Amino acid sequence: MTDSPVAAVDPREVLAGLRGSIDNIDAALIFLLAERFKATKQVGVLKAQYGMPPSDPAREEQQIARLKRLAAEADLDPEFAEKWFNFVVAEVIRHHTAAASG
Repeated sequence: MTDSPVAAVDPREVLAGLRGSIDNIDAALIFLLAERFKATKQVGVLKAQYGMPPSDPAREEQQIARLKRLAAEADLDPEFAEKWFNFVVAEVIRHHTAAASG
């Protein structure tokens, strides 16, 4: 009877692999956020040109509800998704306000 060898797992290698994945995801998030802000910058310019307010509370509420549903489906805390959205929207509004003031 022979014992089957058990592969030894080096936790440092596993950790390095996980960290590599996290680094890749972080990079993708940064590029996605940059694309998002390019689009919202165009929205800000459009709003400034036509004298529209920098924020749209009704749209923001719709987006919060939508993102909370998506977060729940993705097994992500919906409250975290709302906090993230509010953080991003605050920055977008800052950009829109700056665009409106020239």
